[in-house]
Amino acid sequence: MIPLRDEVPTQTFPLITVILIAVNVAVYLYQLFLPEPLLNLMVYKWAYIPIEYTQFEQVFPELSVPYGLTVFTSMFLHGGFMHLAGNMLYLWIFGNNIEDYLGKFKFIIFYLISGIAAVAIFTIFDPNSEVPMIGASGAIAGVMGAYMVLFPNARIHTIIFLGFFVQAVRVPAKILLVFWFAMQIIFGLPSLLGPSQGGVAWFAHVGGFAFGWLYFKLTNKKPLNHYWNE
Repeated sequence: MIPLRDEVPTQTFPLITVILIAVNVAVYLYQLFLPEPLLNLMVYKWAYIPIEYTQFEQVFPELSVPYGLTVFTSMFLHGGFMHLAGNMLYLWIFGNNIEDYLGKFKFIIFYLISGIAAVAIFTIFDPNSEVPMIGASGAIAGVMGAYMVLFPNARIHTIIFLGFFVQAVRVPAKILLVFWFAMQIIFGLPSLLGPSQGGVAWFAHVGGFAFGWLYFKLTNKKPLNHYWNE
């Protein structure tokens, strides 16, 4: 399933969401024009590498940056156009409404903490990985978890692939997001069988989503059913 847009109007312009998208795109464009050796150096310098936080040792000491910084910088690096495009699509669909609800300052704090939760959970499952982890999807997953609590019945215009058939449907957010979350767990289970060799950081997605969902559940936020039109 590929979501295209939701039907929840916003009351204010989603400035922070737009800025986050713009920064991610700008960084990717910068990556795009780097020669491969320099791109690899950039990734290893600014990506999040779990073993550096569990063993307190730098994989490449000559590329070290202040401790803790890569938790944040890794959120703005992407491994390819589809990686970037998918993340930015999800951020636009779900981020503008959460920003509208929280306000701009609280939204950026929530976004960054969701990213921290994502790398924390990923590190628990693969503490000795030396594979760089990059991408905004952990933080965006937190936004999706918040959306699950606040707008569970909002209709999401979604493309569904059924073999050779493609169908556009309006899906309740809770169905789309539960399906998405379940897929992250299912696809992530094989990674528990051995050391990480790279690929998708499924449990970072799980960690971000779980944080966003739990935060709004534990703070007793009620679904905002009055925000959308049927």
